[in-house]
Amino acid sequence: MLHDLGIIMLVAGAISLICKWLRQPVVLGYIVAGILAGPYVAGSEWVNVENAEAWGQVGVIFLLFTLGLEFSFKKLLKMGSTAFIGCLTIVVGMMGSGFMLGRMMGWSEMNSLFLGGMLCMSSTTIVFKALDDLGLRQHKFAEICFGILVVEDLFAVVLMVLLASIAVNQQFDGGEMAAQVGKLVAYLLFWFVAGITLIPTLLKKCREHLNDETMTIVALGLCLGMVLVAKMAGFSEALGAFVMGSILSETVECERIEKLMSPIKNLFGAIFFVSVGMMIAPATLAEYWLPILIITLTVIFGQIIFATLGITLSGQPMKIAMQSAFALTQVGEFAFIIAQFGESIGVTEKFLYPVVVAVSVITTFLTPYTIRLAEPAYGLLERVLPAKFFALVGRLSQGKNTITQQSIMQQLLKKVGLAMLVYGIVTAFVITLYQKFLSGWIVDAMTAAMPVEIPWLPKLVALTGLLIVISPFVYMMISKHNNSPEAQKLRQDSSYKRASIVALYVARVILGMVFVTFCIGQYFNLTLGLLVVAAVAIVVLMMLSSKVQKRSSEMEKHFIDNLSAREREKENSRVVKRELEDKFLNYDLHLADFELNPESLYCGHQLLNLDLRHSCGVNIVRIIRGGMNINAPGGRERLYPHDRIVVAGSDDQIRLFSQQLASSVSTDAPSQASTFSLELLQVSPEMSFCGKTLADSRLSEKAQCVVLGIEHDGSTTMNPTATAVLNAGDTLILAGEAEKIKGLIG
Repeated sequence: MLHDLGIIMLVAGAISLICKWLRQPVVLGYIVAGILAGPYVAGSEWVNVENAEAWGQVGVIFLLFTLGLEFSFKKLLKMGSTAFIGCLTIVVGMMGSGFMLGRMMGWSEMNSLFLGGMLCMSSTTIVFKALDDLGLRQHKFAEICFGILVVEDLFAVVLMVLLASIAVNQQFDGGEMAAQVGKLVAYLLFWFVAGITLIPTLLKKCREHLNDETMTIVALGLCLGMVLVAKMAGFSEALGAFVMGSILSETVECERIEKLMSPIKNLFGAIFFVSVGMMIAPATLAEYWLPILIITLTVIFGQIIFATLGITLSGQPMKIAMQSAFALTQVGEFAFIIAQFGESIGVTEKFLYPVVVAVSVITTFLTPYTIRLAEPAYGLLERVLPAKFFALVGRLSQGKNTITQQSIMQQLLKKVGLAMLVYGIVTAFVITLYQKFLSGWIVDAMTAAMPVEIPWLPKLVALTGLLIVISPFVYMMISKHNNSPEAQKLRQDSSYKRASIVALYVARVILGMVFVTFCIGQYFNLTLGLLVVAAVAIVVLMMLSSKVQKRSSEMEKHFIDNLSAREREKENSRVVKRELEDKFLNYDLHLADFELNPESLYCGHQLLNLDLRHSCGVNIVRIIRGGMNINAPGGRERLYPHDRIVVAGSDDQIRLFSQQLASSVSTDAPSQASTFSLELLQVSPEMSFCGKTLADSRLSEKAQCVVLGIEHDGSTTMNPTATAVLNAGDTLILAGEAEKIKGLIG
């Protein structure tokens, strides 16, 4: 395998350099490198394809782990309807288009279904890179793109489960699919709650020991540990890596972990894409050139149409919707994973993999150009379409912030339902883990330690331990939001709504009793009546216990503190508070901050002389200088090196300012400094400082040097005092610039 890895990396390195020189994404270079090093071009003797695929599977794990680090469940919830509606429209439209296109080309239903799944997800990596290269990351449409990509990443995980179920059963089983999705949701929710509760605390306690080396090892250990857990649970290794990445993305160490993982991601990402290229047969591409062309056009125009439609329906302006849509016109990395999966289980034909990869290569190459075409395309539509159409879209956009008033009962049901779902899933997982790993050990240990066999006692101890462990979760399942503002309003309302509150509480108590009854039934074979009585008594004890209440509150507070720790830290370090940014957005203004390069020609100038409002339309709203904030600076305020400048303006104005700021950096080459070296200088009678003390000689001022030592009569004095006398014949050991020291001779 070492031979194969060496060949892969040598070819990938060479081709990636060519891609950088041609200013193309290196992902293209890796795929081309795989084609050149693959068995269809170089022959099967050069690289073992099976070994390359094994390396590629490792690459998938680390690729999904780093994608998880960029994922955030909190961001997902905060993005509102735009990301969800946009993603849903794209997925439904592109999956349907891909499936129908495959059937029209005479492909089987399974090939067509997998084709639709591959075409509905764009590339997070390519979009990030393209927007960075074009300087568009701070634009409003970029945030929408990232939101849709985040939702697509999450949907891709669900899609893998869907395709696996259909592939195994050769048909769509709605019940099994619902069970699989439910299992997936429960798995994600439990490990998210458990991970946020435990991992940030672990990292915080070990922070003083976490240098870069140990942090890297800990992060990789957590990643691969979750990979093993996912595999034992029946999910893919890639899902486990993604889950751990998403957990770590909520910690304050996320940015540091991302930085440390970047070289590993680059290494194994390159190996993965090279292994993808090795599966491509040039002869297959030549044979299927027409389907490749048709699918490429379908991806580009389909993404533009469906993304524009979805984003516009979510209430965004038409221009922003089109800018977002034109950035999503490529096939993403998940398509390769889905293609590999379909081929590995034998449900798709071999031609589909290279065809989709070829489409991905072409669309990736075209991405920067399609992004640039967004504004001209919008301008063309403005000229062609009637004004009534844009007026209708404008009314949709104006209504995007309108909130439909929900009834108080609906709001309470939403909160209570979420609490019951979360704590119910956590309780179920805790029971499962306790019985699998602890229960049997407790029973066996007590049975072996007891001098007299009492069969029911070890079981009672194990049951008691289980009930103590789940009691905080059962308590929160029943009592969470009982005293919320919505519940209090309903209690003060009519008798009908008070009755509905009571009914809701009874339902929650019954759910808690179901869990307790299940636990008792695992240890004792009681009649139904006794089970119910015991469950009622135990639930009442849980609800009345002050210790259980305290423990529940502490656990919830601990979870919330861990979940919000990164957000609090980022908010404290923000140059402008989020509330102020949101107010600016209401007027279609954006805030951006820039650090002033010390070489910039702006340094030292007053704001009134720069006249940035006239030259590019932006206003400087704050200057951050060290720990000092200068809010709304006046025209006589000067700019200094490393100032952080916060400007307000539209997307175009901020982009123009960014270009002007970059062009203001001086390109004059700095003069080369004289060589700093260690020199020996012998004191002669002619020298002006001969016979003087070191202080009176003023050598450090004359030659800008340091006297390190004096050799006198065969002995050397290092770091001499200021009263040391410089006599003829002494040798001075000097550190400084050679040219200036030589000037002392004359």
